[in-house]
Amino acid sequence: MELSQRVQAIKESPTLAVSARAARLKAEGKDIIGLGVGEPDFDTPQHIKDAAKKAIDDGFTKYTPVSGIPSLKNAIVAKLKRDNDLDYTAKEVIVGVGGKQCIFNLALAVLNPGDEVVIPAPYWVSYADIAIVAEAKPVIVECGIEQGFKITPTQLDEAITPKTKIFMINSPSNPTGAVYTLDELKALGEVLKRHSHVLVATDDMYEHVNLSGAKFFNILNATPELKDRCVVLNGVSKAYSMTGWRIGYAAGPENIIKAMEILQSQSTSNPTSISQVAAQAALDGDQSCIEPMVKAFRERHEFVVRRFNEMKGVKCIHAGGAFYAFPDAREAIAELHRRGTIAEATDMALSEYLLEKAGVAIVPGSAFGAEGYFRISFATSMKNLEMALDRIQKALE
Repeated sequence: MELSQRVQAIKESPTLAVSARAARLKAEGKDIIGLGVGEPDFDTPQHIKDAAKKAIDDGFTKYTPVSGIPSLKNAIVAKLKRDNDLDYTAKEVIVGVGGKQCIFNLALAVLNPGDEVVIPAPYWVSYADIAIVAEAKPVIVECGIEQGFKITPTQLDEAITPKTKIFMINSPSNPTGAVYTLDELKALGEVLKRHSHVLVATDDMYEHVNLSGAKFFNILNATPELKDRCVVLNGVSKAYSMTGWRIGYAAGPENIIKAMEILQSQSTSNPTSISQVAAQAALDGDQSCIEPMVKAFRERHEFVVRRFNEMKGVKCIHAGGAFYAFPDAREAIAELHRRGTIAEATDMALSEYLLEKAGVAIVPGSAFGAEGYFRISFATSMKNLEMALDRIQKALE
């Protein structure tokens, strides 16, 4: 039985594949430090777990409305007003099985064959493949370390064509941690105002993983005029260490949200009832539970940036948010290839070398549309980071 062209056109998530391979090697008894998965190493805060336990005890284990329980949707509406100064109604909000499903549903709801999706690179691994599943064309715009991993207004303007349907912006970024300033967002907004056929999708999943202390803004704060063609995407996975609970959400024009709901009704139906109660407790509860996690991420961030910049052939800039470092290893890769240490001068060859010889799992930059870089997650203990970076430095030098 031949598989569909659709599934043959996409690849397995590289970050999940790296983590799975690292887990297999560990199970075989090998000493592997995994820096691939973007998952906080903190437990879900207790008050959130308690809310879920109570939901089970209360028998809240049945189907819910497809788009989410009303109390959670109201909590999302309140969060968007409180944290982002954005006004939405419950009808303009949908709860999904993780942020990824929300993006998937958005793509299937608005994209047609031949449409184009503008995606700044480095980009989160799933953006391009989700566009391909929707039979659209990803238009990748390279934004290297030289420009802080952020798309410029000129680049955006040049990338937009009559076929452009979505502009995807992710701030703070996975994989780079780049965060757009209010002025940078205003400049991009001015471009988008000239192209009224383009829908803006802003992925704010790492909003609260703030490494710089600067106030967070998304593109609607900069250009409110875009609201009728903008979808705000977020979730509870990263800020509240709730990755496995699988709750994401989206807010946007009612007709688009309704279309996403119809799609969801034919795929997963509602998100898990218990997880929805937990997510409501996260959004409505005391937000100080985020602070210890962010404090630890800031300390780890400073450590890994300093260590990478001490390594020969590696450059690493400070991030504004998220819990990733995205070093430029092009010089190191070229040197390893010149010495015959790796067979090809590619980031994939580097990642294989580090896994096999150093016992460290990283994700090659090419998975994010940026050959010659690599991503590590510092959402792990300082002890693991110290050991891992010692191994990487030894392997490179």
